[in-house]
Amino acid sequence: MNFKYLIILLFPVVLVSCGNKSKYVFNEGFVFGTIYHIVYESPGGKDLSKGIEEEMVKLGNSFSTFIDTSVISKVNKNEPVKLDSHFLKVFNKAMEVSEKTDGAFDITVMPMVNAWGFGFKNKEKITPELIDSLKKIVGYKKIALQNGKIVKQYPATMLDCSAIAKGYSCDVVGEFLESKGCKNYMVEIGGEVVAKGVNKKGKLWSIGISDPDESAFFTQELQAIVQLSDRALATSGNYRNFYVENGKKYAHTIDPKTGYPVQHSLLSATVLAANCMTADAYATAFMVMGLEKGVELSKQIPGIDVYFIYADTDGMNKIYMSDSFKSMLVE
Repeated sequence: MNFKYLIILLFPVVLVSCGNKSKYVFNEGFVFGTIYHIVYESPGGKDLSKGIEEEMVKLGNSFSTFIDTSVISKVNKNEPVKLDSHFLKVFNKAMEVSEKTDGAFDITVMPMVNAWGFGFKNKEKITPELIDSLKKIVGYKKIALQNGKIVKQYPATMLDCSAIAKGYSCDVVGEFLESKGCKNYMVEIGGEVVAKGVNKKGKLWSIGISDPDESAFFTQELQAIVQLSDRALATSGNYRNFYVENGKKYAHTIDPKTGYPVQHSLLSATVLAANCMTADAYATAFMVMGLEKGVELSKQIPGIDVYFIYADTDGMNKIYMSDSFKSMLVE
């Protein structure tokens, strides 16, 4: 579940030209180890990049494990820290999704991810004894929020919100834009997207889902195009970063319960929801659960739609999507 290093699977199809007379403004920057792109119709054409950057700094100071003084870094080091509103909202949502997915989503999985290494490069160093020691400190039920503090059953337990924080950050920036009077906008952070209203051409925002053919990586060919408005979209998994075992493809995803890579055919999970924090978390959970369990659970969660890319028994990529998702695809 090493989502920190995932190659972006989604990208805006529409690139907005920002002439001096245009009220649509384009901003981009860097946060959480990835790039963000934001397009919005600003009253009077005012550039809101300074305010957006200030929001990004606040979010980074809450969730970035790259910042030694961030809230999450201090929690991981068992240092005294005041939990801000951003951290509390994400933590509570993470616990909610963990419960509903029976632990498939788990923000304590970081020690396992670090042990395996990106692309499972440390695979040869993994032993049953190591996994057993990690399973002792990994598990969402081993942490709790009590009296405004994170209480750990084991001090060595560490949190990583990278599988939910980017989505939440999209929501926060969207709320900031709305507070400035922006009724039409698209916020994309590391492939997670929130869209409101319409684009410069007066049409719904078009978001592309990449073609799963590995050879299409540099050409950015599309598997599908989603028309998005007043909803959020997130994707987890990377079908260009799979491993092959006994002729079958598997995504690089760690199961928090077992400590080992998942053994199922699901290569990518895209989720539509009312907010990006929810979409982000469930997309991650589905990648752990696999196709069958993911489809079953997706039908039980109100307000979400899914688009799954999976490998069949012959190694060919196939698609499953919910009925409502189909209505948002561009023919």
